[in-house]
Amino acid sequence: MNEKLKFTPGQVTKILEEIAKEDGGINKILKYSLEALMCAERLHHNEIKEDVSNGYRYRGIKSGNRQIKLEVPRSRYHQFYPVLLGVINDQNKELEELAFSLYGSGLTTEQVGKIFKKVYGKSYSTSQISRFFETARSDVSQWLSRTLESYYPIIYIDAVFILTRRGESVSKESYYTILGVKSDRTREVLAIVNFPTESSTSWSEVFKTLKNRGVNRIDLVISDALSGIEDAAAKNFSGIKHQLCTVHLKRNILKSIKPADKQEVAEILKDIFRTEDSSDTISKAWQRWIDFIEKYKKKYPFLKTKTEERYRLYFTYIQYDYRIRSMLYSTNWIERLNRDFRRTTRMRGALPNPDATILLLGYVSMNKDVYTRKIPKLNYEKKFDWEE
Repeated sequence: MNEKLKFTPGQVTKILEEIAKEDGGINKILKYSLEALMCAERLHHNEIKEDVSNGYRYRGIKSGNRQIKLEVPRSRYHQFYPVLLGVINDQNKELEELAFSLYGSGLTTEQVGKIFKKVYGKSYSTSQISRFFETARSDVSQWLSRTLESYYPIIYIDAVFILTRRGESVSKESYYTILGVKSDRTREVLAIVNFPTESSTSWSEVFKTLKNRGVNRIDLVISDALSGIEDAAAKNFSGIKHQLCTVHLKRNILKSIKPADKQEVAEILKDIFRTEDSSDTISKAWQRWIDFIEKYKKKYPFLKTKTEERYRLYFTYIQYDYRIRSMLYSTNWIERLNRDFRRTTRMRGALPNPDATILLLGYVSMNKDVYTRKIPKLNYEKKFDWEE
């Protein structure tokens, strides 16, 4: 007959002290304690559920710099799951979330490891820190492929350039953010895309993917003059309008203007692209543009090609209410997000590959609380179907 051993508190303390003196003794005490608690919980479970014990399974947990192999009790008829395992899993998840939160705020894996050593008293290698990111990778990947709304009055597309490694080479690559304005005038990042060679085919695939994720209608695209982008947008969304970014255009022109002419040309360009003149029309603005080209094309021959039909897309914004034109004539609405991207990636040097870069940018985007605020004044424009 089995008899339960009975020890006084003092005897128990003495036994624990002896075990603690052994190599790895503290972890042994932790192992025995956790296993005893789980076995006691299983006894209680068996009584309530009329279940029977069914051996053990093994589960490894970290304690300090050692791995502890726990014997986790099982039951035969019901899926017994000890409360302690839930606590351990919650702690692991918190650790993973904290690690990626620090990484997403701009720290390197090495810096995250140093913080963890200071807080938890244990050294973590960069590879161990990277393994903490698995849950975040899954969360960000799901978010970037989530189902989208069917209607976006406006989308903005702009790029940030980040040092990225491909094989043995490192170069600055463009990562395009697609920012959608919803019908309630809040915003959300719809996608982050990267392709080594930009073409109309690649942009067509981007718009096709948006359709596959649920988007049926887009009224206005605002982007830089990317290769084939307006044709790709029109091919996938009928009736869509396109506004090319005037800020990029002015910046590119001024880069090629001599210092002596720079201020004058800047003033002329500012007058061409008016945003608050309620009486302005596309034909008036286009004429101002043609006059500018005529005045400077002999001195700056590169301007001669800038009367092509595509350049009319820089004046689409004038079709809309004059009070919101400053919000539509450039991609500046993405600039704050791009600054966050640069701050997050600045300390890292080159990121290991495009997937790792998109993971990081996606994490920054999905935690951008400012986009829940409604954009003021946009509802002045009645061409969009704003929710009341």
